[in-house]
Amino acid sequence: MIIGVPKEIKDNEGRVSLTPAGSRVLARMGHKIIVEAGAGLGSGFQDSEYRESGATIAESAAQVYQEADLILKVKEPLPAEYSLLRERQILFTYLHLAADKTLTEVLLAKKIVGIAYETIRTEDGSLPLLAPMSEIAGKMSVQIGARLLEKAWGGKGILLGGVPGVAPGVVVIVGGGTVGACAAKIALGLGAEVWVLDVNTDRLRYLDDIFGSRIKTLVSNVYNLEHAISKADLLVGAVLIAGYRAPKIVTQEMVQEMAPGSVIVDVAIDQGGCIETVDRVTTHSNPTFEKFGVIHYSVANIPGAVPRTATLALTSATFPYVLEIANKGWERAISDNKALAQGINTLDGKVTNKGVAESLDLPYHELI
Repeated sequence: MIIGVPKEIKDNEGRVSLTPAGSRVLARMGHKIIVEAGAGLGSGFQDSEYRESGATIAESAAQVYQEADLILKVKEPLPAEYSLLRERQILFTYLHLAADKTLTEVLLAKKIVGIAYETIRTEDGSLPLLAPMSEIAGKMSVQIGARLLEKAWGGKGILLGGVPGVAPGVVVIVGGGTVGACAAKIALGLGAEVWVLDVNTDRLRYLDDIFGSRIKTLVSNVYNLEHAISKADLLVGAVLIAGYRAPKIVTQEMVQEMAPGSVIVDVAIDQGGCIETVDRVTTHSNPTFEKFGVIHYSVANIPGAVPRTATLALTSATFPYVLEIANKGWERAISDNKALAQGINTLDGKVTNKGVAESLDLPYHELI
C-alpha cells in the first residue's frame, strides 16, 4: 500500500502521524511511505530520519495526496486540504465530524473511507486512540488554567495551590472520564481544592477510590453544577459522548455566576464544546476570549503544544491499526478487528457512525 503523511497545517500543530520508526517497519513490509517535507520537524524528526527509514520525501502536500492510498494525519483536514483528497481514498485521523458538517459533506461527496481515531472502541468500551490525547489534554488543561489565572493573563491573580495561611484555588471539573481524572491529578499536585462532577456514580466511586478525600465528588445535576461552578476559580469542561456532539452541560447563567477573572478551559471543544458560552474555536496563536468577565480558552488541539510527547504517545496507540489497514486492506482489517470497524465514520458516500449522523441530522447507514 502507498501510505502518505502530510504535514499538519492547523495553527501551531507540531504533531506528526507517523514516526521514522513506524516508517521503517512499514517499509520493511513492502509498503511505500511518502512523507511531506518538514512533516516531522515539530516533533523533532528530521526529513533525513524518514529517508533513512525507507520513506520518500515529497516536496508538497499535493504530491502526498495524489500518490497515497492511505492518508495518515493527526487532525481533521482543513478547507485548504479538501481539494487534495482523492475519491475513495482512505483517511485515518481524528475527524470529530459531529461538530463539522462541512467536512462531513466533503468526505461524503468524495466517498472517502473516513476512519476516526476517536470512535475506535474495544469490547470493554474503552477508546484506545482517544485515551493518550485525552490524558495530555486533561493534564494540560490545569497547567493552562493556572497560567491564565495569573494577573498578567487577565486572571484574578491567584495561585492555585495557595500558600500557608491563604486558601488554595478551586478547580471544578465537569466530567470524570480520562480528561477529568488527569485534570484532577494535576490540580491536586498543584495543591488546589478539586471538585469533580459526573452523571455516572460508578465513575465517581472509582475516582473516590483513587483520590480519596482529596477531591470532592458530586453527581452532575443542575443544582450541583450551579453550586460548584459559582465557587470555581478554574472550570474544566471534560464531557464526552463518543461520536456525538458534546452536550452543553454548563449554561450561560452558570458562567455569569463565576467571579471576574475566573478561567474556563473547555477540552470538549473539538466535539463542539460542553460550555454554552464557548461559542468559538480558538487557536494556540490566539487562545482566549473574555465573556462576562471570565477568560475562556477553547483551543481544539491542546496536545499540539507538546508535540514530541503527544506524537510518541499517539503513534504508539495508532500504529497497530495502521499495520492492519496496510497489510490487509481496510475491508479485511475491519472484518477482523471490530474495534477498528467502530472507527469507520464515512464510507461510500454514507455516514456510518450513529453519533455523527444524529448530531448533524444526516441519514445513518449501518456498516455492513
